[in-house]
Amino acid sequence: MKAKYIEAASKVITESQILINMVSRRVRQLNAGSRPLIDAEIGEGFADIALQEIAQGKIGLAVTEPLAA
Repeated sequence: MKAKYIEAASKVITESQILINMVSRRVRQLNAGSRPLIDAEIGEGFADIALQEIAQGKIGLAVTEPLAA
């Protein structure tokens, strides 16, 4: 992973654990055949693509209210 992509995505998702989970989930989707939401350069890894998608606002975090007990 390139540091510049990590830094850019960290400005959008400031909580590192959430960022890690988002990147890993998106990498799994890309590995399964999902198309990138950005114009990626040839040879870029899926983690770099996921970080760029987050930084560019192509994917985000949906927060839902917890269910009542």
